[in-house]
Amino acid sequence: MMPSAAPENVSAVAVSSTQILLTWASVPEQDQNGLILGYKILFRAKDLDPEPGSHVVRGNQTQSALLAGLRKFTLYELQVLAFTRIGNGVPSTPLVLERTKDDAPGPPVRLVFPEVRLTAVRIVWQPPEQPNGIILGYQIAYRLASSSPNTFTTVEVGATVRQFTATELAPESAYLFRLSAKTRQGWGQPLEATVITTEKRERPAPPRELLVPQAEVTARSLRLQWVPGSDGASPIRYFTVQVRELPAGQWQTYSSSVSHEATACAVERLRPFTSYKLRLKATNDIGDSDFSAETEAVTTLQDIPGEPPTCVSVTPHTTSSVLVQWQPPRDESLNGLLQGYRIYYRELEAEAAAEPRTLRTPSALRTELPAHGTFKTVNSSSAVTTYELTHLKKYRRYEVALTAYNIIGESPATVPVEVFVGEAAPAMAPQHVQVNPLTASQLEVTWDPPPPESQNGNVQGYKVYYWEADSPNDTEKMKVLFLPETAVRLKNLTSHTQYLLSISAFNAAGDGPRSDPWPGRTLQAAPGSPSFLAFSEITSTTLNVSWGEPAAANGILQGYRVVYEPLAPVQGVSKVVTVDVAGSGPRWLKVRDLTRGVTYFFRVQARTIAYGPELRANVTAGPAEGSPGSPRDVLVTKSASELTLQWTAGSAGRAPTTGYVIEARPSDEGLWDVFVKDVPRSATSHSISLDSLRPGVTYEFRVVAVNQLGYGEPSRPSAAVSAQADAPFYAEWWFLLVLALSCLVVVLLAAFALVLRGQSRRYRSCGTGKGLSHVEESVTLDNGGFAALELNSRHLSVKNTFSKKNGTRSPPRPSPGGLHYSDEDICNRYNGAVLAESMTLQEKSVDASESEGTDSESEDAPPPHSFVNHYLSDPTYCGSWKRRAPGGRAAPHRYEAVAAAEGPPLHTVVTTQSAVFAPAGLGARTPLTGFSSFV
Repeated sequence: MMPSAAPENVSAVAVSSTQILLTWASVPEQDQNGLILGYKILFRAKDLDPEPGSHVVRGNQTQSALLAGLRKFTLYELQVLAFTRIGNGVPSTPLVLERTKDDAPGPPVRLVFPEVRLTAVRIVWQPPEQPNGIILGYQIAYRLASSSPNTFTTVEVGATVRQFTATELAPESAYLFRLSAKTRQGWGQPLEATVITTEKRERPAPPRELLVPQAEVTARSLRLQWVPGSDGASPIRYFTVQVRELPAGQWQTYSSSVSHEATACAVERLRPFTSYKLRLKATNDIGDSDFSAETEAVTTLQDIPGEPPTCVSVTPHTTSSVLVQWQPPRDESLNGLLQGYRIYYRELEAEAAAEPRTLRTPSALRTELPAHGTFKTVNSSSAVTTYELTHLKKYRRYEVALTAYNIIGESPATVPVEVFVGEAAPAMAPQHVQVNPLTASQLEVTWDPPPPESQNGNVQGYKVYYWEADSPNDTEKMKVLFLPETAVRLKNLTSHTQYLLSISAFNAAGDGPRSDPWPGRTLQAAPGSPSFLAFSEITSTTLNVSWGEPAAANGILQGYRVVYEPLAPVQGVSKVVTVDVAGSGPRWLKVRDLTRGVTYFFRVQARTIAYGPELRANVTAGPAEGSPGSPRDVLVTKSASELTLQWTAGSAGRAPTTGYVIEARPSDEGLWDVFVKDVPRSATSHSISLDSLRPGVTYEFRVVAVNQLGYGEPSRPSAAVSAQADAPFYAEWWFLLVLALSCLVVVLLAAFALVLRGQSRRYRSCGTGKGLSHVEESVTLDNGGFAALELNSRHLSVKNTFSKKNGTRSPPRPSPGGLHYSDEDICNRYNGAVLAESMTLQEKSVDASESEGTDSESEDAPPPHSFVNHYLSDPTYCGSWKRRAPGGRAAPHRYEAVAAAEGPPLHTVVTTQSAVFAPAGLGARTPLTGFSSFV
C-alpha cells in the first residue's frame, strides 16, 4: 500500500541565491504500509510557477536534499512525500516557505530618453526584471562618446527614482549613458545607451530585407535576419518581433526587447509542421517605426508526435485473440503527417504477472516494448482505430501498448494494458429483444441468448441498459442479472415515456456487445397538477383564468376541468360551476357571471385517462383596490356604418390611468363582457363598426378605466342601441315596389307596340300591293235620326274624297232589296276577326248635314266609282255582311264615303250594333246587311 502519512519535521534553509537545503524525518513506521523506496520533493516559485517541479531522492536512508538552479531572491513553496512500490504517499503539511538569498541585480529595463535638448537630456528607466534582492538605489554615469572611457560623470539616486536629467551638455554631440541597480550584494550589471544632443530627431525607419534562411529552420525554431533602417537622428533602443501563425492566426509579439545592436534574432517556442510569417519594428526615443514588410511564409519541420493514442482498451475477442481499440492523438500534437500506429504486445511470464511492478514512464515503455516483444503496424490511411490481435496462446496473459508515428518517428507509448487470453467475452448480442408495457411505471423485457457458437463459454448473466429516448445522457441506467435468465421487469419508470433498451451478455472473460436499442413506452397515468394558475383582466363581473400544462403529463392530455364557486353564498345561493375544456390547449377560460366584490374559489385539474390532482386559488371580483373611478356621461351615437361612444374620465386611483376597456351586453345574452381592450388613456371616445356587431341585436355599453393596480369601477350602462344598420332608400320595400310596377308598365307598353306593328303588317298584306300613305280617313253611315260612332283610321292612304268641299255629292243610297251577291264573291281572306284594335270610336250627331251637291253636278262629274264599288274596294269591310245585329235588322247608321284617286280605296266603317268585316278583295259581291245588290 501507499504511505498513509507524510514525512515529519520538514525544514528548509536558503544556502545561496539559487539553492535551498531541505531536511525531514522519516514517515512513522506504522504509516509506512510497506517498504519506503524514496522521497519526492515538490517545489514551485510562489505566484510564478503554475505547476510544481519535483526532485526525487532514492532510498529510505537519505532524509535531506539540496535544490539548485532556483530563481534568485524568490519565495518558494515546498512539500515532501514518501513513496512505495504501490505509489505516492501523503505530502507533508503544512507547506514550508523559504526565500533564496539575494544577489547582485540584473540590468534595468528600457533605458529611454523622452526629452533631448541641445544642452540637456532626460533619462527614464524601469527596475530590473531580475532584482535578485531588494533594490537600494541606482547609479547614472555618462560621458562624451568620443572622450576617454574613464571620464564618466556619476550620479546616484534613490530606489524609488525612475528618471534623471543631465544638464550642461555639449550641443550636437553624442553621449554614452550607463545605468545600474544596487542590492545588498553590490551593483548589478549596467545598461548602456547612446544619445545625441539635438532637436532634429524623428521616428526611425522600419527594418528592411527581412530573411529566414531555410538552413536555420527547425521543428520548433527559426532565425530571423534584417538590415536596420535609419535611426532618425536618435539611437535605436530596441526591436520588436511579431509572429503570425497561418492561415488565420493573429499577430503575436514574440519579443519587444531585442537589442538595438542586433541584426538577427532566434525565434523559438514554435509548433512543428506549422507555417508562420514574421515582421519587425524599431523603437527610438521619439517612438516606434512602422512595421516592416512581412516575410514569406516559413514552415517549420516535422517532429515526432507529442502524444500517444488515447482511450486504449484491450478485450478478449475469441479464445485466441483480443480486440484493441483506441482514439487518435489530438491534431495539435501530431507534429506532422500521421503515418499510422504500432501495437506492441508481449506474453507475460507467470511469475512476472503475479509480481507488483513499479510505474514506468512512457519513454521507458517505448524503449522496453520493442526490445522484448513484437508489434503490428496499422496504417492510418483508413482511419482505423480498432485492431484484432490473433493467434495468441490460450490461458496466457499479454501486455499491450500503442504508439503513433509519422515520417520522423514514434510518439511516446501508451501505458501498457494487460489482458488474459483463453476466455473470450460473447461475440454477439442477445437476439429477438421484445419490450411490453405492463403498467404506467413498468416494462417487461424478454430476449433470446446469443447464438451458441458466439457465446465463447458459459453465459453467466446479462446487463440491461435502458434510458429515456429524449435524454439518453442523463437517464441511462443498468440492471445486472447474474443468472442466465432471459426476461426482466423494469420498475419505477416514468409514465407514458418512450424508453430505449439494449442488452449484452457476459461471461468470465467480460461483456459481449450490446444489442441494438429497442423502443418501449410505458402506459398512461393520471397527470400531475397544472404548473400554475393565474387570473387577469379582472372586472366586477368577468375575469380570465389561465393555467399551465402539468410538468408530468403522464400521457396524452385530453383536456382540463375548471370548477369555481363563491367562498360564501351570494344572496343565500352558492352556485358551483364546472367547465370542461377539451384538448391540450388553449389553457385559459373567460368567466363572465361573477358578482362584484365576491371572492371565488377556483380549482383546475388536467385529464389523460383520468383526472389528476387539483391546483387551487382564490380571486376576488373587481374593482381592484386603488383602481380608477368609473367614467361618466357615457353617450352612444349611431351613424350609417358605426357607433360612437363618448365619455368623461372619472377620478384617478392610486396610480395613473393606463387606458380604458369597453364592455358590451347584447340583448340576446344579458351578460357583460369585454368588447374592446387597450383604448388609449388619452381617449374620450371610440368608434365601433356595425359590422362587428350582430345585426338585429340591441347592445348596451359601459366604459372601465384601467391602471397598474387593475380594472376600475365600470360606468353606468349606456342607452340601448340597435346594431341594425339604416338601409338606404333603394333597399326600402316601397322603392322596390315602385320599381317593379314601373318595369311591368314598360313591359306592357313594349308588348302593345309589338302587337300594333304585327297588325299593321297584316293589313298591308290584304291590299293589292300598292303603297298607302298615312292620311286619316273618316266614314260616317247615316240612317236617319240615330246617333252614330265615327271610326278614325290612322293608316289609310287617300287622294280624293266625296265631299262638298271639292264639289261632289254623295252617291245615291240604293235600296237594300236591290243588292245581291253570291257567296263566291266573299273575300277569300276573311278570317272572322273583328278589326277594332286600331280604331277610335267617336260619337256623331244624327243631324249632321249630308253632302249638298246637286244632281246636275253629279251628272257633269260622275264619281269614278259606284256606291257599291266604294264599299267593295276597301278590304277592311270584307266579311262585314256575314254578321247581323240582333233581330235580323241592320241598325240605322250614317256614312261618309271617301274614294281614293289611285288604287283600290280603303275605308273604315263604324256601326252601332253590328260588327264590321272587310271584303276579301276588290270586286267582291257580298251584299251589306240591309242592302240589295245592284250593278
